[in-house]
Amino acid sequence: MSDTITENAPATETPSHGVLLSDAAAAKVASLLEQEGRDDLRLRLAVQPGGCSGLIYQLYFDERLLDGDATAEFEPGVEVVVDKMSVPYLDGASIDFEDTIQKQGFTIDNPNAQGSCACGDSFH
Repeated sequence: MSDTITENAPATETPSHGVLLSDAAAAKVASLLEQEGRDDLRLRLAVQPGGCSGLIYQLYFDERLLDGDATAEFEPGVEVVVDKMSVPYLDGASIDFEDTIQKQGFTIDNPNAQGSCACGDSFH
């Protein structure tokens, strides 16, 4: 009988998520962080109960990293974090930034959304 040595990932390793950030969105996040003079903020994407279809997106800067958060870095200093409850709802979702005469802001394209309402911010 031989002893087998297995290497386990360190317990402190943060899980990753399947959310994508476009180059345009990453550049805008980097620009906003630079304007704020902060290097300790992450872009947090989450889903919360609400909206006319059951769930609503939240997208905001957060300095906290909570237990169970999944993170991914897209550019040096541009990190997207998703809480563990939101990960399954957001797997494969992509965040983009539009800057046109008609619209300026972040958009979320989520293949997991089975339906949405007219406001475009909620899904089920």
